[in-house]
Amino acid sequence: MENKIEIYQNNEGIILNVQLSNETVWLSQEQLTHLFERDQSVISRHLANVFKEGELDKESNMQKMHIANSDKPIWLYSLDVIISVGYRVKSIRGTQFRQWATKRLKDYLIEGVAINEKRLEQKNKEIQVLHDGIRILSRAIEEKAIAEDFGWLNQFSIGLQLLDDYDHEALDAKGIHLKTANYPAHAEYMELVEIMRAEFNSDVFGKEKDGGFDSAVNTIKQGFGEQDVYPTLEEKAAMLLYLVVKNHAFVDGNKRIAAACFLLFLERNSMLYNSAGQTIISNEALASLTLFVASSKAEEMETVRKLLISVLNRNV
Repeated sequence: MENKIEIYQNNEGIILNVQLSNETVWLSQEQLTHLFERDQSVISRHLANVFKEGELDKESNMQKMHIANSDKPIWLYSLDVIISVGYRVKSIRGTQFRQWATKRLKDYLIEGVAINEKRLEQKNKEIQVLHDGIRILSRAIEEKAIAEDFGWLNQFSIGLQLLDDYDHEALDAKGIHLKTANYPAHAEYMELVEIMRAEFNSDVFGKEKDGGFDSAVNTIKQGFGEQDVYPTLEEKAAMLLYLVVKNHAFVDGNKRIAAACFLLFLERNSMLYNSAGQTIISNEALASLTLFVASSKAEEMETVRKLLISVLNRNV
């Protein structure tokens, strides 16, 4: 199995960026503390005992991963280790994660990578044919609209195209900007929150209640070896908006802060304005997309992610 990334989210709102590699899943020690809701010292002790008692061997159950913007790699632990630690801390979170991980591995391994690749190839051909047909139809509609004084319809062509791609499961999975990201510093995000706090009459606006915000900001920087988890700027921006909203890291203002941080990331990477000098996303679209993220379910994350990426791709 080649390196893959899956987002795990349970009903209690725990979100983890899970690595899939070598026919198993991998989590860091920090992620284990978050998953099992135990202090790092407790998790560290259980990890040491798993190997000390000979329950599992280190060589096949540990591997190093490089994190973006960090010179030091971190250790990842396999699903066998995760399950062993779960039994030792007697956490229901471990059982939930094991069930999820087993299903994801079954999807990849039992169904077969070759079958999936064949289906993907066929799907890509169908999408290409569909796109060709849409382009031909769009030209015909444009000519007809102008002839019948419906030229205003062209102003909504991007939105209509997005709706068609959504219906035909043809939304963009990847962004188009592969250049190195310019990440705003944590202090810049916090300065933005302070500026917004003055606009809203609330004593708890922007007040952090856990480390969910830092987790969201750091997740989009991660890499697996030399490959970024989210290779393009569009993918990073989409996941930043999604994770800040879904992590509920603030007592009040999660959606507003998430939308503002999303805009800051776009602005810092010269993506907030298109070639004509117009913002690539309107006020109404920003509010609608943020509410769309907030009201989505965990199992709908991939669709939400693709829609966000598609909106950014189509408005450059």
